[in-house]
This record gives sequence, structure tokens and C-alpha cells, in this order.
Amino acid sequence: MELKRERVREHLLTLIDSRRPGDAIPSERTLCAALGVSRPTLRAAVDELVATGLLVREHGRGMFVAPDKITQELVAEHRAAGVPRSRGDWTSTVLELRTVRAGARIGRKLAISPAAELLHVTRLRHVDGAPIALEHLHVPADLVPGLTAADMETGFYAHLRDRRGIRPAHAVQSIEPTVLSDEEAALLSVPVLSPALLFDRTTSDAANRPIEYVRSLYRGDRYRIVSRLALTDGPPGDPATDAATAAARGGTWWGTVD
Repeated sequence: MELKRERVREHLLTLIDSRRPGDAIPSERTLCAALGVSRPTLRAAVDELVATGLLVREHGRGMFVAPDKITQELVAEHRAAGVPRSRGDWTSTVLELRTVRAGARIGRKLAISPAAELLHVTRLRHVDGAPIALEHLHVPADLVPGLTAADMETGFYAHLRDRRGIRPAHAVQSIEPTVLSDEEAALLSVPVLSPALLFDRTTSDAANRPIEYVRSLYRGDRYRIVSRLALTDGPPGDPATDAATAAARGGTWWGTVD
């Protein structure tokens, strides 16, 4: 049964590769007849591809090739400043902007007092009009007095550089899988408990002063990370080996931060 499912999966992937996003694929009955498999075997393979965001099933209409995933590369640390943006037209909608106390946990991340004021900004990120990510940003209030929602919707990093004279220099970011709550799923237009990627990032300026702490949720069905790794068989201590190792270990994700 597992071998049949793998054969069906490969056939479906071939169909997907030969079509464009939004194109229909043959019906379950047609596929079962062509592949000589049962409906449960076919559906198991289809369910897997739907869950991973490669197929879309529409009740009463059939199955379709899903929209392309937004792809972001992990690059070596020394190239971080030159990372190309992810594909598509990125826009932001600010859902909330308020002043709050930092508290102990975020205060530690931003190296400020728990009683210090910070701006908590929640914004929804879109690509070509479709919701992709939900971001919660925390910025020390004294760094950005008078910050408005419009400032956050037109590119935050550009605003810091051009209006505040603050140049984001480097960041430490972790990525882990999670699922979406009712409210998060509604904002991102996906079912409850859909898979997502959770990004946790602290950004600093050239003087190593923390300027931003962000937690972001990216739709697992529309977003993926690609890592480029440098592999070498050279001996330890060899300059080429050390450089390749440093590049492989120095992955830094900047991506859509702005």
C-alpha cells in the first residue's frame, strides 16, 4: 500500500509540475482508473499534498494546483545586507499600535528595564494581496517617538534609516513549526490549527544596541525557507575549508523585514 501511495504521489507531483497555479488536475475517478489504485489510496496522497500546500481541493469543483509558495533563502552572515527580497508585492496593514511596559521577558531581549515603555505593533503582511504573515513587533518607545501606523505600513527598516538615523545591522532569529489559533487563522484566511512557521527575531544596530524584538507567524502552506550550504572535504585549518564552514554555519534570515 505504501509503494502504491508513493507512486500516486509521484504522479501527482508530475501533474503539478506540468501545470500552472490554479490549473485543474484530473478527477479522483479519472486518476484512480489511470493509476489502477483505490479511492482511499489516491485520497491519502492527495491529502498529503493539500496539507503541504501543493494542491487545493474545492468542494464541488475538484482539485487545483495551489498558488506558488513564497520562497526565502537563508544566506551566509556576511551577505545578509544584500539579501534579495522574497518574490511578490509585499504590503502591510497595521492592526494595532499601542504603548506598553516592556515586562521582564521582552525587557531582557531589548536590554531595557521591565518598566520601560515600548511600542507593541501588530501588523498583517500580504503578498500580492493575500495574507501571508502576522507580526508582533516590540520597539523601545524612546527610539521612535511619534511613530505612526503609516510609518509601519510603508517599510519600518527604511523608516528607521531615513527618518531616525538608525541602521539595523544584524539579527538573531529562530524558526520553529507551530499551528494557528482561531484568531490567527481567521486573520490569515486559513483553517484553525493550520501549520505555520514561527519566527522569533531580535535585531540590533551597528553598536549592538537591540532595537527590535519580533515574533511572526507565516502560513505554512504559502511560505518556505531554502538554505544554501557550502560543503567541502578539505582538511581542518585549510582556508577554503574554514571559509566554507563559516558560510555554512552563518545562515542569517532577513527576508521580508522592512
